[in-house]
Amino acid sequence: MKQKWIPELDGLRVLMIFTVSWYHIWQQSWLTPVIGGYSLDYLLRSGYVWVDGTVLMSAFLLYRPYAQTRLRGAPLPDPAAFYRRRARRILPGYYTILALTFFGVCLPWHLYASPQYLVKDTVTHLTFLFPFFRDTYVMTPLGAACWTLAIEVQAYALFPWMARASLKHPGRTFGVMLAVCFGFRAWCLWSLDEFNMVVNQLANFLDLYALGCGLALAYETLRAREEEKGKLFRGSRWAATGLFLLAFWGLLRMLRIQAGSTVWSAGNGIAGWISRVLAMAEPDSNYPVIQRNQMLYRPVYGLLFGALMLSAPFAIRPLRKLLGNRGTHFLAGLSMNYYLAHQTVIVHMRRIGFPYSEFEYPNQAGDRPWQLLYTALAFGLSFLAALAVTYLAEKPIQKWIDRRKKPLPKEGTEEARG
Repeated sequence: MKQKWIPELDGLRVLMIFTVSWYHIWQQSWLTPVIGGYSLDYLLRSGYVWVDGTVLMSAFLLYRPYAQTRLRGAPLPDPAAFYRRRARRILPGYYTILALTFFGVCLPWHLYASPQYLVKDTVTHLTFLFPFFRDTYVMTPLGAACWTLAIEVQAYALFPWMARASLKHPGRTFGVMLAVCFGFRAWCLWSLDEFNMVVNQLANFLDLYALGCGLALAYETLRAREEEKGKLFRGSRWAATGLFLLAFWGLLRMLRIQAGSTVWSAGNGIAGWISRVLAMAEPDSNYPVIQRNQMLYRPVYGLLFGALMLSAPFAIRPLRKLLGNRGTHFLAGLSMNYYLAHQTVIVHMRRIGFPYSEFEYPNQAGDRPWQLLYTALAFGLSFLAALAVTYLAEKPIQKWIDRRKKPLPKEGTEEARG
C-alpha cells in the first residue's frame, strides 16, 4: 500500500531545522533578536532541543509502513529495500559535503594536527562511527552537525528488525527499548559529571524512537477512521488545532526552562526535585547542567513534539496550509543538506574573517552591523550550499543509481526523507 504524503510535516521539519541552524549561527554572532519588547533569547539558547524533534519525526515516518502492516494488512516492508532506500537518500549528499569540507577547508587550512588524526576522523565519518570518539565527535573539523545523521544511520541498522519484532511482541519490544534508554540515562545522570559523550548517543534517544513508533500507530488509526467516515467533523478539526496550539505553548514554556538551566535544580517542581535527587556535586560550568536537564526533559520534549506532529494533519485548513505548501515542501527537500552544510559554512566564515569587522572578536564587541550582516550571510550561503549539493550532486547521483538498479518501490515522500 502506497503511503500518503503528510504535507504538514514539511513545515514542522523546516521549522525544526531552521531553529537548530539559527542556534548555531547565534553561537557565532551573539545576535539576539527582539520583536517589539519580546526577546527571542531563550529560543536561541535552547535551539539544540529541536534536534529531538527531528529524531522523533524520523522514527514516526520510518515506522509508518509497519503501522500500516499492523492495522491495514499492508505488505511487510523488505529490509533489503529499506537499506537500499536509506543509502540512496543519505549517502550522495552526505559524502559530497564531506568531500567538499575535507578538500576545500580541512586540507587547505591545515586543520589536522597529525596524519593519524586525519585518517581516524575521515574513516569514522565515512562509517558513521565518529560519535564514539571524543576527538572525532567533539573536535572534528568535518562539521559538528553531522552527528545527528550518524545517530540516525546507527538506528537504521537496527530499525527493520526492531520494527518486525514490534509487530509480534509490541509490549516486549518497546519495553526493552525504554528500559535500555532509561537505564542508560539514569547511569549517565548518576555516575558522570559531564555528558558530552553520552547525551547524544543512540541509547539516549531510544525513548523517542519508541514514541515515534507509537505516534505512527496512532496516526494511521486516526487516518483510517477519517477515511471510513469520509471526512472529519468540524469539531474534531478544532480539537486538533487546540491540541497543536497547546503543545506549541507548552514547548515554548519548556524551552524557556531549558534556556534558564544555570543550576543543578530546575525549580521547585517535579523536574527540580528529580534534578536535586540526581545531583552528585556542583558543576564547574553551566554546560553540564544544560545537558543534564536536556536528558531529564527529553521525554517531555518528545511528547510535545509528538503532539504537534499528530495534531497538525487533522487541524483546520489555514494551519494545515501554513505548514504544508509548495514552499515548505521545497525547503524540506533541501533540509538535510542545509543542516549538514551550515555548520561548516558558518564556522569557516569566522575562520577567514568574513564579513570584515574592525574588531578581532566582533561578536564580543557587540558590533551590531557585523552581527546583522554575518547572520544574513550565514543563512544565505548555507542555503546556496544546500541548493548546489542537492541539484548538482545528490539528485544526479541518485538518478545514476536508479539507472543501474531496479527502481525501488515507493513508500511515500516522508519515509524516503525519514
